[in-house]
Amino acid sequence: MTSDNNAFELAASAAKSLPERPDDQTMLKLYALYKQGSAGDVAGEKPGFFDFVGAAKFEAWEKLKGTPEEDAREQYVELVRKLGGKF
Repeated sequence: MTSDNNAFELAASAAKSLPERPDDQTMLKLYALYKQGSAGDVAGEKPGFFDFVGAAKFEAWEKLKGTPEEDAREQYVELVRKLGGKF
């Protein structure tokens, strides 16, 4: 595990206990960056029309398609720090 991966995992833990819950758009960005950084490009079928949350998450992740996992991890760590995550 590299130090980048270590910071990413620490940020993921810190994101669960942020001082304030981020707004929905920021939550989607956190989700998408985490998924891109840990799993790469979006995969699978887009959730159905009535699964609003699932569809929003899928679309947010889909927007990052082609972003290198390392870049997504760095952006995720930076965003968690900006939101007050302690790690």
